[in-house]
Amino acid sequence: MRLVVLSGQSGAGLTSARMALEDLGYYSVENLPPELWPDLLDSLASAGVKKVVVVVDIRTRKLLEDAEAILSQLHPFIIYLEAKSDVLLKRYNLSRRVHPLGMGNLLREIEEERQALTPFRDRADLVIDTSERTPRQLKAILERALGEEEGFLLRLLSFGFKWGPPPDADVVLDVRALPNPFYEARLKSLPGTDPEVAAYVFADPAFDPFYRALLTTTGLSAEGARASGRAAYTVAIGCTGGQHRSVAVAERLAQELSGRFRVELEHRDLEKNQAA
Repeated sequence: MRLVVLSGQSGAGLTSARMALEDLGYYSVENLPPELWPDLLDSLASAGVKKVVVVVDIRTRKLLEDAEAILSQLHPFIIYLEAKSDVLLKRYNLSRRVHPLGMGNLLREIEEERQALTPFRDRADLVIDTSERTPRQLKAILERALGEEEGFLLRLLSFGFKWGPPPDADVVLDVRALPNPFYEARLKSLPGTDPEVAAYVFADPAFDPFYRALLTTTGLSAEGARASGRAAYTVAIGCTGGQHRSVAVAERLAQELSGRFRVELEHRDLEKNQAA
């Protein structure tokens, strides 16, 4: 199991970093006393969890007495976020939030917090100054540091309009204009994954420009989603029943786009048609 400890100053981006790690598949826990970490890891390991991030901020300071011993025992990858005092002041003024220390003097609270969390900063494997960084840039740094650049996922989902479009799709592509193998006796019972069905759909003279437009739309949409910091993006490809055309086109898109993205392919309604 991989354990990441995320710590740092309030206002330095802990929430953005935690959400970025969750997008990468990390199970997150906030401000759990260090003495309980070994039991937590045992429980999560038995449940099949492979990646865990424990967030530690100033609210845990009275529970950090055993932190050094636990850190030495577990050897986590420690990430520490910080920012310049004037930047933190501006962020607090914009958000109108109260600092966790709640002493009424923000500059003093920032400095006291910095001192209290020094043990985590000193042991950190990665220290990130977020003063000039956006949440998107922070996420990219975390992905590189943890070897998780493949974090972005392009989901390709074939479906049948007669069963209803998928509600979680970001883009829905309609391929019902292509020739329908349903009306060919030798192909009717075969799925779109069958080479004969795919060959029938792809042989239409109008297929190539139509497919190239689909490929361009899917690729550009996914690139934009990834650049904007999205963790995943779903493109749904639909035909009438979700057995032939949408399946064949989704298979081909997955094959061609797998060199640019981490692709997950699902044929939502294929089993429904086979069962029917």
